[in-house]
Amino acid sequence: MMSVKKESVLLDKSFVFAVRIVRLYKYIVENRRETILSKQMMRSGTAVGALIREAQNAESKADFVHKLGVAQKECDETRYWLELLKEADYLSEKEFDSIHTDALEILKIIRSAILTSKRNNSTLTQKSQV
Repeated sequence: MMSVKKESVLLDKSFVFAVRIVRLYKYIVENRRETILSKQMMRSGTAVGALIREAQNAESKADFVHKLGVAQKECDETRYWLELLKEADYLSEKEFDSIHTDALEILKIIRSAILTSKRNNSTLTQKSQV
């Protein structure tokens, strides 16, 4: 499916990201007294790594791509909640920049993994038709 090196980087980064999201949620709830938007951020932010982990156990290449596609959507949704929290003054620019940069990096890696997997799958399909 994915190369071992890229897979471990994605797994590691998404897990560290989830931990940061949980800590940010606790900070916002305790210090900014906001629970609705931050709960949405926590739900989508922690789902990213769980979906990437699920993709490891995919039943097929199509299932693998599908699970990563859902992880991609959750990651982008997390970016939305982070942007909203910043614009609503629940996050400072500095707090936002650090975690939003991580989300964007993970999103790019997921997109790359999806494209690579699709490309590899279409190459295999073309070879089997020859």
